[in-house]
Amino acid sequence: MYRLDEELGAICGRGFSPKGEKWESGEFVVGGALMESSLLHTSASVPAESFAPLGLFEVFLMNCSRRSFVKGMVASVGATSFLGAGSQAMAEGESMESKKPIPGKGGDIYVPYDKRTGTESFVWFTRDLSRDGLRNIYEKVAKSISGKVAIKLHTGEKNGPNIIPRDWVQDLIERDLPGAAIVETNAYYQGDRYTTEQHRETLRVNGWNFAPVDILDETGTAMLPVKGGKWFTEMAVGKNLLNYNSLVVLTHFKGHVMGGFGGSAKNIGIGCADGRIGKAMIHTREGEGQWSISGEEFMERMTESAKAVVDHFAPHIVFINVLRNMSVSCDCEGVAAQPVVTPNIGIVASLDILACDQASVDLVHALPEKDRAALFERMSSRHGFRQLSYMKEMGMGNDRYQLLDVDFSDKRIAPRDAVADVKPFVN
Repeated sequence: MYRLDEELGAICGRGFSPKGEKWESGEFVVGGALMESSLLHTSASVPAESFAPLGLFEVFLMNCSRRSFVKGMVASVGATSFLGAGSQAMAEGESMESKKPIPGKGGDIYVPYDKRTGTESFVWFTRDLSRDGLRNIYEKVAKSISGKVAIKLHTGEKNGPNIIPRDWVQDLIERDLPGAAIVETNAYYQGDRYTTEQHRETLRVNGWNFAPVDILDETGTAMLPVKGGKWFTEMAVGKNLLNYNSLVVLTHFKGHVMGGFGGSAKNIGIGCADGRIGKAMIHTREGEGQWSISGEEFMERMTESAKAVVDHFAPHIVFINVLRNMSVSCDCEGVAAQPVVTPNIGIVASLDILACDQASVDLVHALPEKDRAALFERMSSRHGFRQLSYMKEMGMGNDRYQLLDVDFSDKRIAPRDAVADVKPFVN
């Protein structure tokens, strides 16, 4: 079985060398679609980096049967095209223009609490934005975590100003999660984290040196099933994700240039997808530009990717969102992020990914209009609320919840109570 290996930037697997020599016959997998090939090869001595211009792949397939080609849906011509990752197998002679999914609507519309239906989950909240606050709220969900533990967080571009403080994470690991590893994947864009070597240098610069950091796609990819998806049947994630028993999703909640906001769903939906195949499945429409998918379709693809990760770890997965230094920009923008204007709010935690992200959005919405305007405009203009409605449609959790105040003996409060005493952000 062959796979695209993101570290080599070429194809590697059983029966051939990754260094550019001729490759023998076998099977080839693209985004879960299996095709038979009598011969896969390139010209001799082609350097591995030639296969990944701008993070996209060219693959030359020779002597493939028509049936295999159609089943694999493999299209690869030019630097702006990409393998048809995630395409469904089709019978021979069937039209290439198969029935396409239709994205949902309404991603620009915020749904108030009294218009939602269904049961309620528990979401814990603290105003204590400190290492102690993080530890205290983690204790509320810690019973679900056991075995070999991964902590998924965004470690940031070089010198990124808004990431979760390293000393908070260090204290949590040393006192509550000894032996846990921080996990990341390489980026889909050229930058400080595009290759494993660049990524490790960025980790060093940013001070993530107090615990193991596992770059999940350093040694390749694995496929996780997407149950009930309309865009995917499976998602490519960093191979090393399968080495862990539990996942702590520790998220810096903020805006996002494409997602509108980045919460727990974005953290694992994009952040666990490997840097070449999985992220392309979410971002790139075949034959179009690298960032050709946006709006509701992007939210749905990202959500399906997140669901694959949630389903893989459930029930040994918890979600913590830190509502601090909430720029409209993602941490992937580093020092180029837009200035923070939204007040700091606190930390939320839940066993329910939808409730965790929904409560975070509701807390921002509960701020005075002048304080929430920038971040809420980013959410609405990118149709980011589709993340929430699609998680509900996919059965990933509840958008109704009991907000429990950790600072006052888990008393139930409303979001407006939680933000009543927030102060304007001061840089």
